[in-house]
Amino acid sequence: MQPFSDDVPARPIARRKRGASPADPMRSSDFITALARGLDVLRCFKPGVSALGNLELAALTGLPKPTISRITFTLKSLGYLRYDGDTGRYSPGYGVLALGFGALAGLDIRHVARPAMEQLAAACGGAVALGVFDRDAMTYLEAVHGSPQLYLRLPVGYRVDMRSAMGRAHLAQLAPADRHALLAQLGADAPTPNVVDSACRDLALTGCCFAIGEWQSDINAVATPFASPTGEERFVISCGGPAALLPEALLRERIAPALRAAVAQFAA
Repeated sequence: MQPFSDDVPARPIARRKRGASPADPMRSSDFITALARGLDVLRCFKPGVSALGNLELAALTGLPKPTISRITFTLKSLGYLRYDGDTGRYSPGYGVLALGFGALAGLDIRHVARPAMEQLAAACGGAVALGVFDRDAMTYLEAVHGSPQLYLRLPVGYRVDMRSAMGRAHLAQLAPADRHALLAQLGADAPTPNVVDSACRDLALTGCCFAIGEWQSDINAVATPFASPTGEERFVISCGGPAALLPEALLRERIAPALRAAVAQFAA
């Protein structure tokens, strides 16, 4: 578990511009804006958000209400949203559930990593999470909770922002040009330059990135990135919990090496 942060708000979908540089897929003539808008609506239903109305979806996405009405009608017709006539609000349908489980079922890394994650969580009592970068935040692919003392038990699918230890580790592992491009994309949601510089130094020196009471005053966490054998996919594994359970010295001296050892067991 990386127990930080609220989810990052949805961003308005950029309009397609024909003839624009192919380096920006959203401006390509092949980019289907209508599909992107529909997916942007589905992304608004995050952990802890069970139902939303059209006005709320319009505010979250920045899309006009008539556009939202057409999108929600279409998604409801296809089974991706359910509509409550009493409240006038929508909630995710079973079609979304099927997509999610289909994606998770195809992620072998979850099954490979879980034994090492369970061992580390049991040893330290913290929460260990496996995550991947998705658009503007880190998304949990797997989570193991090692102690009933953990008051934040964040589930698979939870999203934490890039100021978390997990987010810092992802940013620090990127090539400088890629990191700068991502930070520009994140805009106001990006970590400060000092946080990014510190994460890069920590990763170079220790192989890990740390967040010591910097998001919530009583939460400490450490994270380390790794890539798939082909290098095509990048993941981050983190360990965090209450400062009383995982003080900074313990996190740096024992948990960080244990985290790297856990990754060494399965990353290859």
